[in-house]
Amino acid sequence: MKPVRKAIIPAAGLGTRFLPATKALAKEMLPIVDTPTIEYIVREAIASGIEDIVVVDGKSKRSIEDHFDSNPELEDNLKQKNKLELLKVVEETTDINMYFIRQSHPKGLGDAVLTAKDFIGDEPFVVLLGDDLMQDDVPLTKQLIDRYNQTGESTLAVMEVPHSQVSEYGVIDPATRVTDDGLYRVKSFVEKPRPEDAPSDLAIIGRYLLTPEIFEELEKTKPGKGGEVQLTDAIDSLNDRQHVYAHEFKGERYDIGSKIGFLETNIEFGLKHPQTKDQLRAYIKELAAKL
Repeated sequence: MKPVRKAIIPAAGLGTRFLPATKALAKEMLPIVDTPTIEYIVREAIASGIEDIVVVDGKSKRSIEDHFDSNPELEDNLKQKNKLELLKVVEETTDINMYFIRQSHPKGLGDAVLTAKDFIGDEPFVVLLGDDLMQDDVPLTKQLIDRYNQTGESTLAVMEVPHSQVSEYGVIDPATRVTDDGLYRVKSFVEKPRPEDAPSDLAIIGRYLLTPEIFEELEKTKPGKGGEVQLTDAIDSLNDRQHVYAHEFKGERYDIGSKIGFLETNIEFGLKHPQTKDQLRAYIKELAAKL
């Protein structure tokens, strides 16, 4: 069984929910306090043992590539001013095996993953979506890798959501619960079901560990709604030929795909950041007294 060494980060979306900010700036570069959202995703992958990361990007995404490239002028300036802590922060983003592939048209998550087929080859790999930040003692990507080392099969991350919200997600129909700590064998997937029709409250969140056979299924998957190739359709087909599992994540998930989720995440991270936590807490108390 080959080790999991590679990751795909899809970043070709237009970011329309955050217009006008994303007209010229990649949505993935919007900061949580002082760190671009995509850097949190990359850190999770690296902390999980991933060695090579490919970002599938599109037009107006050059800022992502620049962020993970060296900036000699900035680095020299920080050295001259003896700002060594900041220099360390800047240099950390350049010491990563990052690759970039252009998706000429945003044709769905499935198409983005298929674009990276030659990069992945015949190895298992992980897909990390940028709309979700995950925090736990063990990174979620590492949890999925550990599951794969147990089963040798594709494994998706799921999380229990309020029953009234299942229509906002793809959910799994679990065939069996394999272990008491939240590993399920998946029977099928249901995209955004009505609450009364949902087979479970286990929603698919933005982390996937996939075997290379997924590419064969993606090549056969026809575009669905909006002309997009859906990754879950291909995973559903893969489930007909080999087992697909779901791993229940029980850590903290921050949804930064919406304006309110993005604002809430910035507040929560700001309350933990050493440079902002005290002043922000005082400001929130002051503001609450006025409301």
